[in-house]
Amino acid sequence: MSKDKVVVGIDVGSSKVTTIITTVQAASSVNIIGVSSQPSRGLRKGQVVDIDEAVASITASLEAAERMAGYSAGTAFVSVDGTHIESQNSKGVVAVSDPHGEISQDDVMRVIEAARAISLPSSREILHVIPRYFIVDSQSGIKDPIGMNGVRMEVETHIVTGATTALRNIAKCISTIGIDVEGMVFSGLASSYSVLTDTERELGVILVDFGGGTTDICIFVEGAPAYCSVLPIGARNVTNDLAIGLRISLDSAEKIKLALSRPPKIAVEVDEKGESVDKKESDVLDIASLSIDEDIRNVSKKTLTDGIMKPRVREILNMVKLEIQKSNFAGLTPSGVVLTGGGAETCGMVDLAKQELGMPVRIGLPSGATGLVDEVASPAYAASLGLVIYGADYQQEEVRLPLVGRIEIKGLVNKGLDLIKSILP
Repeated sequence: MSKDKVVVGIDVGSSKVTTIITTVQAASSVNIIGVSSQPSRGLRKGQVVDIDEAVASITASLEAAERMAGYSAGTAFVSVDGTHIESQNSKGVVAVSDPHGEISQDDVMRVIEAARAISLPSSREILHVIPRYFIVDSQSGIKDPIGMNGVRMEVETHIVTGATTALRNIAKCISTIGIDVEGMVFSGLASSYSVLTDTERELGVILVDFGGGTTDICIFVEGAPAYCSVLPIGARNVTNDLAIGLRISLDSAEKIKLALSRPPKIAVEVDEKGESVDKKESDVLDIASLSIDEDIRNVSKKTLTDGIMKPRVREILNMVKLEIQKSNFAGLTPSGVVLTGGGAETCGMVDLAKQELGMPVRIGLPSGATGLVDEVASPAYAASLGLVIYGADYQQEEVRLPLVGRIEIKGLVNKGLDLIKSILP
């Protein structure tokens, strides 16, 4: 284990803070050795509203994961969320430095830097610059131009930006507990690393991450993200509706929502002939079994789902539909929609999504790891696992073009070494 690199991911969400500690072997295989999820405090709709409470939640989650893993974390990849996240596509053009030779990594870095040169207000920072495809001498659709011959190179990039204050507040919470932020990742993109297949990305797919306070939308076209957005509404709104409708606390409403979202258990009885007969499940929700403090009578499941939960879910999905139409990429996603995040398990979500969005829909379960996979076998852990998969790729020595943050860092290191060599006799 000492030879393996350790990657830590901290998913700072509106409803929970999850820490995953993994070891990464040479083949980029991620092995989970520690997982902890704690209720989130001090955060609302993905942004910090109380630093002390947020620090306490992150500390509790990190310490529990460290105890499980037997490892003390020093750096971590951190998720970023909130309605301040915006995205845009940008082009960059450069002349290849050696027109008679091959395109080098330095040429790729220069063209990406040219694409980064967008007009941004001082209150915003660039989170990701992701190359979608390259164009070399009018040949389009190139994924990796290094080693090719050409004179003129263009790149089409997808740039994700965030509010400087929101990013600094998250970074301050992490640094307060003695952890260095190795990288900040938009949680919608992080989820895509753990739930989307290469085929889905290539054909075109829409990832919808239903969090507690926000809903992230990422549209992938031809293998790369083309549009990212965050809606200020999430699964907690369904809980609020239940709390108001039944006049109970939010904690009690959450228990009822989870009970209604579980798949129904079908009891089996044996008839007089000895043959098994499926017994129809009762429509009455057994309140007593949920350990709810309030004294409320048993209520109809159909009334709660059809009267309270589904109208809110339909409203959220309608907002998602409008956002997809706004992106102008709706016709380029034959793979349909992948739902993930804790809210994806809400009662009737898949059927309603098929009706509202008019596309194929599936639930995205996180995959791509070994070790304690049972601990993260839920859509709620998609962003958490995606963070460490991103981190594992980020730390590999080979340059992979979508991970531009590492290209820039490696480029700076190489330039620094070249400078030192030039000074030395």
